[in-house]
Amino acid sequence: MLIGAIGMVLTRVLSMDEAYEAVSWKTVFLLAGLMPLGQAMQHSGAAAWIAGETLLLFGRLPEWGLQIILALMASVFSLLISNVGATILLVPVAVQIALGAGADPVLYALIVALGTSNCFLIPTNQVNALIMGPGNYGSRDFIRAGGGMTVLFLGVSLGVLNLMY
Repeated sequence: MLIGAIGMVLTRVLSMDEAYEAVSWKTVFLLAGLMPLGQAMQHSGAAAWIAGETLLLFGRLPEWGLQIILALMASVFSLLISNVGATILLVPVAVQIALGAGADPVLYALIVALGTSNCFLIPTNQVNALIMGPGNYGSRDFIRAGGGMTVLFLGVSLGVLNLMY
């Protein structure tokens, strides 16, 4: 994308001012701020603490139960904040949960990565927002159709990840 943007400026499709105005600086600074927050959660022990509390609540569940809880947590977080931000915040937590449960940390990190892509319930995702207007869809339409898709997505992704790992 950066090469394309530079190409558009060099070929004078866009002026430098137009390119600068097109950048969503709020998003850039939000994501730039979340990356150190994810690292701080890891280094300060906050991720380990959250993982420990999660294991206290759900530690008696079988491993697949912990995976479902983690996938649901990732899905809910991605509805509240961006999927990238949710991934940055939850991967350290997922790794700590996996280590505490004696499971594969890579599998749990992948569950978070896929779970944060599970944005079918409301039109906060960019793709959902793009089709909302032209399709004349409302929030109820997304909830109705997205509920089933969310469950299907979680089931298929958890099934495939467990087969692969």
